[in-house]
Amino acid sequence: MTALGLDTSNYTTSAAVFDGESGLNAGKLLSVKPGELGLRQSDALFQHVKALPERMEELRRAGALENVSAVCASTRPRAVEGSYMPCFLAGESLGRSLAQALDVPFFAVSHQQGHLAAAAWSAGRMELLDAPFLAWHLSGGTTELLYVEPEGVNVNARRIGGTSDISAGQLIDRCGVLLGLPFPAGKALDELSRSCTDRPRPLRRRLDGLEFSLSGVENQIKERLESGGEPEKVAAFCLDTVAQVVREATVEAQNRYPGLPVLCSGGVASNTRLRYVLTELCQAIFAQPKYSTDNAMGTAILGRRMLCKRKG
Repeated sequence: MTALGLDTSNYTTSAAVFDGESGLNAGKLLSVKPGELGLRQSDALFQHVKALPERMEELRRAGALENVSAVCASTRPRAVEGSYMPCFLAGESLGRSLAQALDVPFFAVSHQQGHLAAAAWSAGRMELLDAPFLAWHLSGGTTELLYVEPEGVNVNARRIGGTSDISAGQLIDRCGVLLGLPFPAGKALDELSRSCTDRPRPLRRRLDGLEFSLSGVENQIKERLESGGEPEKVAAFCLDTVAQVVREATVEAQNRYPGLPVLCSGGVASNTRLRYVLTELCQAIFAQPKYSTDNAMGTAILGRRMLCKRKG
Protein backbone atom coordinates (compact mmCIF):
# COMPACT_ATOMS: atom_id res chain seq x y z
CA MET A 1 0.00 0.00 0.00
CA THR A 2 1.35 3.38 -1.04
CA ALA A 3 0.31 6.75 0.34
CA LEU A 4 0.60 10.01 -1.57
CA GLY A 5 1.52 13.05 0.49
CA LEU A 6 1.16 16.73 -0.44
CA ASP A 7 2.70 19.73 1.31
CA THR A 8 2.37 23.32 0.11
CA SER A 9 4.30 25.37 2.64
CA ASN A 10 5.14 29.04 2.40
CA TYR A 11 8.22 28.40 0.25
CA THR A 12 8.11 24.85 -1.14
CA THR A 13 5.70 22.81 -3.27
CA SER A 14 6.16 19.09 -2.71
CA ALA A 15 4.52 15.74 -3.37
CA ALA A 16 5.79 12.40 -2.11
CA VAL A 17 4.92 8.71 -1.95
CA PHE A 18 5.72 6.21 0.79
CA ASP A 19 5.17 2.43 0.71
CA GLY A 20 6.14 1.58 4.28
CA GLU A 21 9.87 1.29 3.69
CA SER A 22 10.99 3.61 0.91
CA GLY A 23 9.69 6.78 -0.59
CA LEU A 24 10.23 9.50 -3.17
CA ASN A 25 9.81 13.23 -2.69
CA ALA A 26 9.39 15.72 -5.55
CA GLY A 27 9.81 19.28 -4.35
CA LYS A 28 10.58 22.74 -5.68
CA LEU A 29 11.19 26.10 -4.01
CA LEU A 30 8.81 28.91 -4.80
CA SER A 31 10.27 31.88 -6.65
CA VAL A 32 11.16 34.95 -4.57
CA LYS A 33 12.47 38.12 -6.25
CA PRO A 34 16.06 39.08 -5.38
CA GLY A 35 16.25 41.31 -2.31
CA GLU A 36 12.78 40.40 -1.05
CA LEU A 37 12.15 38.68 2.29
CA GLY A 38 9.49 36.21 1.26
CA LEU A 39 6.11 36.07 -0.46
CA ARG A 40 2.60 37.27 0.19
CA GLN A 41 0.24 34.37 0.85
CA SER A 42 -1.72 35.10 -2.32
CA ASP A 43 1.48 34.86 -4.38
CA ALA A 44 2.54 31.64 -2.63
CA LEU A 45 -0.88 30.08 -3.21
CA PHE A 46 -0.79 31.01 -6.90
CA GLN A 47 2.67 29.49 -7.37
CA HIS A 48 1.61 26.27 -5.61
CA VAL A 49 -1.40 25.85 -7.90
CA LYS A 50 0.90 26.19 -10.92
CA ALA A 51 3.65 23.93 -9.53
CA LEU A 52 1.62 20.98 -8.19
CA PRO A 53 0.93 19.39 -11.61
CA GLU A 54 4.68 19.41 -12.31
CA ARG A 55 5.43 17.67 -9.00
CA MET A 56 2.79 15.04 -9.74
CA GLU A 57 4.21 14.51 -13.23
CA GLU A 58 7.66 14.02 -11.71
CA LEU A 59 6.28 11.21 -9.52
CA ARG A 60 4.35 9.72 -12.44
CA ARG A 61 7.47 9.56 -14.64
CA ALA A 62 9.22 7.71 -11.82
CA GLY A 63 6.42 5.14 -11.75
CA ALA A 64 5.52 6.13 -8.20
CA LEU A 65 1.78 6.71 -8.64
CA GLU A 66 0.69 3.26 -9.70
CA ASN A 67 -0.62 1.86 -6.40
CA VAL A 68 -1.84 4.86 -4.41
CA SER A 69 -4.15 3.62 -1.64
CA ALA A 70 -4.50 6.86 0.34
CA VAL A 71 -3.88 10.59 -0.01
CA CYS A 72 -2.66 12.79 2.84
CA ALA A 73 -2.07 16.55 2.85
CA SER A 74 -0.78 19.09 5.34
CA THR A 75 -3.68 21.46 5.88
CA ARG A 76 -2.28 23.89 8.48
CA PRO A 77 1.07 24.87 10.00
CA ARG A 78 0.55 23.24 13.44
CA ALA A 79 -2.06 21.00 15.01
CA VAL A 80 -3.32 23.70 17.37
CA GLU A 81 -6.45 25.80 17.42
CA GLY A 82 -6.28 28.84 15.17
CA SER A 83 -3.32 27.62 13.11
CA TYR A 84 -4.02 28.62 9.53
CA MET A 85 -2.16 29.66 6.41
CA PRO A 86 -3.86 30.02 2.99
CA CYS A 87 -0.99 28.39 1.05
CA PHE A 88 -1.94 24.97 2.47
CA LEU A 89 -5.27 25.18 0.66
CA ALA A 90 -3.51 24.27 -2.59
CA GLY A 91 -2.32 20.88 -1.34
CA GLU A 92 -5.49 20.14 0.58
CA SER A 93 -7.73 20.94 -2.39
CA LEU A 94 -5.76 18.74 -4.77
CA GLY A 95 -5.47 15.98 -2.17
CA ARG A 96 -9.19 15.80 -1.49
CA SER A 97 -9.96 15.82 -5.22
CA LEU A 98 -7.45 13.04 -5.95
CA ALA A 99 -8.80 10.92 -3.10
CA GLN A 100 -12.34 11.26 -4.43
CA ALA A 101 -11.25 10.44 -7.99
CA LEU A 102 -9.29 7.38 -6.85
CA ASP A 103 -11.93 6.35 -4.29
CA VAL A 104 -9.33 6.14 -1.53
CA PRO A 105 -9.22 7.70 1.98
CA PHE A 106 -8.04 11.27 2.51
CA PHE A 107 -6.15 12.18 5.69
CA ALA A 108 -5.22 15.63 7.01
CA VAL A 109 -2.12 16.38 9.12
CA SER A 110 -0.21 19.52 10.05
CA HIS A 111 2.97 20.74 8.38
CA GLN A 112 4.82 20.40 11.70
CA GLN A 113 3.68 16.80 12.21
CA GLY A 114 4.96 15.99 8.72
CA HIS A 115 8.35 17.52 9.55
CA LEU A 116 8.68 15.31 12.63
CA ALA A 117 7.73 12.14 10.76
CA ALA A 118 10.13 12.88 7.89
CA ALA A 119 12.94 13.58 10.34
CA ALA A 120 12.39 10.34 12.27
CA TRP A 121 12.19 8.24 9.10
CA SER A 122 15.20 9.79 7.35
CA ALA A 123 17.28 9.38 10.53
CA GLY A 124 16.38 5.69 10.64
CA ARG A 125 14.52 6.20 13.92
CA MET A 126 10.86 5.57 13.15
CA GLU A 127 10.43 4.10 16.62
CA LEU A 128 10.62 7.65 17.97
CA LEU A 129 7.05 8.22 16.77
CA ASP A 130 5.76 5.59 19.21
CA ALA A 131 7.09 7.07 22.47
CA PRO A 132 7.62 10.54 23.99
CA PHE A 133 10.57 12.59 22.73
CA LEU A 134 11.81 16.17 22.52
CA ALA A 135 12.02 17.92 19.18
CA TRP A 136 13.11 21.15 17.58
CA HIS A 137 11.14 22.57 14.67
CA LEU A 138 13.58 25.09 13.21
CA SER A 139 12.41 26.80 10.04
CA GLY A 140 11.85 30.12 8.32
CA GLY A 141 8.76 30.83 10.38
CA THR A 142 9.18 28.58 13.42
CA THR A 143 11.71 28.05 16.18
CA GLU A 144 9.86 25.81 18.62
CA LEU A 145 11.09 23.34 21.20
CA LEU A 146 8.48 20.61 21.48
CA TYR A 147 7.44 17.81 23.80
CA VAL A 148 6.09 15.14 21.45
CA GLU A 149 4.06 12.08 22.35
CA PRO A 150 2.17 9.49 20.30
CA GLU A 151 -1.39 10.31 19.27
CA GLY A 152 -2.55 7.08 17.69
CA VAL A 153 -0.37 6.71 14.61
CA ASN A 154 0.18 10.47 14.47
CA VAL A 155 2.05 12.64 16.97
CA ASN A 156 0.93 15.35 19.36
CA ALA A 157 3.50 18.16 19.65
CA ARG A 158 3.26 20.57 22.58
CA ARG A 159 5.38 23.71 22.59
CA ILE A 160 7.59 24.00 25.68
CA GLY A 161 10.11 26.59 24.48
CA GLY A 162 11.73 28.42 21.61
CA THR A 163 11.94 32.01 20.42
CA SER A 164 9.74 34.73 21.87
CA ASP A 165 10.07 36.93 18.77
CA ILE A 166 11.60 36.27 15.34
CA SER A 167 12.50 32.74 14.35
CA ALA A 168 16.02 31.51 13.69
CA GLY A 169 15.12 31.11 10.03
CA GLN A 170 13.93 34.71 9.78
CA LEU A 171 17.19 35.94 11.30
CA ILE A 172 19.23 33.81 8.91
CA ASP A 173 17.25 34.96 5.89
CA ARG A 174 17.53 38.63 6.90
CA CYS A 175 21.27 38.23 7.37
CA GLY A 176 21.53 36.54 3.98
CA VAL A 177 19.62 39.31 2.20
CA LEU A 178 21.87 41.93 3.82
CA LEU A 179 24.82 39.98 2.40
CA GLY A 180 23.21 39.83 -1.05
CA LEU A 181 22.52 36.09 -0.89
CA PRO A 182 19.49 34.46 -2.55
CA PHE A 183 16.33 33.85 -0.52
CA PRO A 184 15.83 31.55 1.36
CA ALA A 185 19.40 32.16 2.48
CA GLY A 186 20.14 29.22 4.78
CA LYS A 187 22.21 27.10 2.41
CA ALA A 188 24.22 30.00 0.98
CA LEU A 189 24.87 31.49 4.43
CA ASP A 190 26.01 28.09 5.67
CA GLU A 191 28.48 27.75 2.80
CA LEU A 192 29.78 31.29 3.33
CA SER A 193 30.29 30.77 7.06
CA ARG A 194 32.34 27.61 6.50
CA SER A 195 34.99 29.71 4.74
CA CYS A 196 35.57 31.69 7.98
CA THR A 197 38.83 30.59 9.61
CA ASP A 198 38.67 33.03 12.54
CA ARG A 199 35.11 32.79 13.83
CA PRO A 200 33.97 35.77 15.96
CA ARG A 201 32.44 35.27 19.37
CA PRO A 202 28.66 34.75 19.16
CA LEU A 203 26.24 37.14 20.83
CA ARG A 204 25.10 35.63 24.12
CA ARG A 205 21.32 35.24 24.47
CA ARG A 206 19.70 34.84 27.88
CA LEU A 207 17.39 31.90 28.54
CA ASP A 208 14.08 32.56 30.30
CA GLY A 209 13.18 28.99 31.19
CA LEU A 210 13.24 27.40 27.73
CA GLU A 211 12.43 30.66 25.94
CA PHE A 212 14.87 33.08 24.34
CA SER A 213 14.90 36.18 22.16
CA LEU A 214 16.73 36.75 18.90
CA SER A 215 15.78 40.40 18.60
CA GLY A 216 18.82 42.63 18.55
CA VAL A 217 20.99 40.16 16.65
CA GLU A 218 20.00 41.68 13.31
CA ASN A 219 21.13 45.13 14.48
CA GLN A 220 24.48 43.64 15.49
CA ILE A 221 24.77 42.12 12.02
CA LYS A 222 24.03 45.47 10.35
CA GLU A 223 26.59 47.24 12.54
CA ARG A 224 29.27 44.71 11.64
CA LEU A 225 28.57 45.09 7.92
CA GLU A 226 28.50 48.90 8.11
CA SER A 227 31.89 48.87 9.86
CA GLY A 228 33.41 46.77 7.09
CA GLY A 229 32.99 43.31 8.58
CA GLU A 230 34.00 40.45 6.31
CA PRO A 231 30.95 38.62 4.90
CA GLU A 232 32.14 35.20 6.03
CA LYS A 233 32.67 36.48 9.59
CA VAL A 234 29.22 38.05 9.66
CA ALA A 235 27.71 34.79 8.42
CA ALA A 236 29.61 32.83 11.09
CA PHE A 237 28.52 35.31 13.78
CA CYS A 238 24.86 34.87 12.83
CA LEU A 239 24.90 31.08 12.68
CA ASP A 240 27.05 30.61 15.78
CA THR A 241 24.72 32.86 17.79
CA VAL A 242 21.76 30.71 16.78
CA ALA A 243 23.64 27.46 17.45
CA GLN A 244 24.77 28.58 20.91
CA VAL A 245 21.37 29.55 22.25
CA VAL A 246 19.64 26.51 20.72
CA ARG A 247 22.26 24.30 22.36
CA GLU A 248 21.74 25.97 25.75
CA ALA A 249 17.96 25.53 25.51
CA THR A 250 18.44 21.90 24.50
CA VAL A 251 20.65 21.18 27.50
CA GLU A 252 18.11 22.79 29.82
CA ALA A 253 15.30 20.74 28.27
CA GLN A 254 17.32 17.55 28.70
CA ASN A 255 17.72 18.41 32.38
CA ARG A 256 13.98 18.90 32.74
CA TYR A 257 13.01 15.82 30.71
CA PRO A 258 15.83 13.37 31.43
CA GLY A 259 16.33 10.41 29.16
CA LEU A 260 14.23 11.67 26.23
CA PRO A 261 15.87 11.74 22.79
CA VAL A 262 16.01 15.03 20.88
CA LEU A 263 14.95 15.07 17.22
CA CYS A 264 15.73 18.08 15.02
CA SER A 265 13.61 19.00 11.99
CA GLY A 266 12.96 21.99 9.75
CA GLY A 267 15.07 23.77 7.18
CA VAL A 268 17.39 25.45 9.70
CA ALA A 269 18.21 21.97 11.04
CA SER A 270 20.16 21.32 7.83
CA ASN A 271 22.75 23.90 8.92
CA THR A 272 26.13 22.21 9.38
CA ARG A 273 27.21 24.27 12.41
CA LEU A 274 23.98 23.59 14.28
CA ARG A 275 24.12 19.90 13.42
CA TYR A 276 27.70 19.64 14.70
CA VAL A 277 27.01 21.47 17.96
CA LEU A 278 23.83 19.59 18.86
CA THR A 279 25.15 16.20 17.76
CA GLU A 280 28.45 16.47 19.62
CA LEU A 281 27.20 18.16 22.78
CA CYS A 282 23.59 16.99 23.09
CA GLN A 283 23.54 13.72 21.10
CA ALA A 284 20.64 15.11 19.09
CA ILE A 285 19.16 13.17 16.17
CA PHE A 286 18.88 14.93 12.82
CA ALA A 287 16.96 14.31 9.65
CA GLN A 288 18.99 13.85 6.51
CA PRO A 289 19.58 17.38 5.13
CA LYS A 290 17.24 16.90 2.15
CA TYR A 291 14.45 15.90 4.54
CA SER A 292 15.16 18.73 7.00
CA THR A 293 13.80 21.32 4.59
CA ASP A 294 10.10 21.44 3.72
CA ASN A 295 8.98 18.22 2.04
CA ALA A 296 5.93 15.99 1.70
CA MET A 297 7.63 12.77 2.79
CA GLY A 298 6.47 13.00 6.39
CA THR A 299 2.93 13.70 5.20
CA ALA A 300 3.03 10.54 3.07
CA ILE A 301 4.48 8.54 6.00
CA LEU A 302 1.71 9.63 8.35
CA GLY A 303 -0.88 8.98 5.65
CA ARG A 304 0.28 5.40 5.27
CA ARG A 305 0.31 4.88 9.04
CA MET A 306 -3.28 6.09 9.21
CA LEU A 307 -4.25 3.86 6.29
CA CYS A 308 -2.73 0.79 7.98
CA LYS A 309 -4.61 1.57 11.17
CA ARG A 310 -7.89 1.92 9.28
CA LYS A 311 -7.39 -1.43 7.55
CA GLY A 312 -6.50 -3.05 10.88
